[in-house]
Amino acid sequence: MTMDRSFTLAVIDMAGTTVDEGRLQEEALTRALASHGVQEGSGRFAAMTAYARQEMGTSKELVFRHLFPGVAAAAQVNRTFEAVYDELLARHGVEPIPGAEEAILELREAGLKICLATGFGRHTQNMILESLGWMGLADLSLCPSDAGRGRPYPDIILTAVLALDIEDVRSVLVAGDTTSDVIAGRRAGAGGVVGVLTGAHPEAELRLAGADVVLPSMCHLPRWLGSGAVDAQPRHASADGAAPRRDPTTGLRSVELPPAGTLEDRGVSQRS
Repeated sequence: MTMDRSFTLAVIDMAGTTVDEGRLQEEALTRALASHGVQEGSGRFAAMTAYARQEMGTSKELVFRHLFPGVAAAAQVNRTFEAVYDELLARHGVEPIPGAEEAILELREAGLKICLATGFGRHTQNMILESLGWMGLADLSLCPSDAGRGRPYPDIILTAVLALDIEDVRSVLVAGDTTSDVIAGRRAGAGGVVGVLTGAHPEAELRLAGADVVLPSMCHLPRWLGSGAVDAQPRHASADGAAPRRDPTTGLRSVELPPAGTLEDRGVSQRS
């Protein structure tokens, strides 16, 4: 179908969409879990890391609240994760997704305001932006603490709308590599929600979550906008008609973890 409105703001995800962070998140997660008694190679570790990968893009503290009993424990694990990630980031740095910076500049030249969004904390987001020389690339950068809640809640998108004086949320374009990005865009009422395939989730999951279109990468976004067309493939439908089981409040998938301290090694190989 043809777009019936012009976009004035693009809210664009960072890790996996515009930023290639390599394996920094996985290493930080491994060390954070180990520091709280969940050892690599155990069945509990395998279940937790599988869940965290599936929920990539969601606020990490929200994920940890599903993995650890009690808000205080989840907050502590999240603080450990952020501290380790910042250490790894300072040591190794990150790279831009090829063509992402050029695509953002094209969008700005076309008249769109840009908000770069993340599920990390403010300090980590600033470290990433500084590492890439991107501090002035966007009109705004937001993290969960700026908005109240992270993805899949719509708060970051709606905060950007208010901060940048956008008149109509339907003129907002949301782009990201995870189902949480897509769900947040749909919940916010954005006029266009785009999935990209450079990060965590495959095309089928992005479409099931409600993406209007799935592109190979961010560098294809300006051309897609210029075409004025939205992929009309139906949303919210899978090949077998099944939908993922998600918490009706948070939008996260349900997870069943083995009891702590009762598992033997199930043959999960440790990384060298």
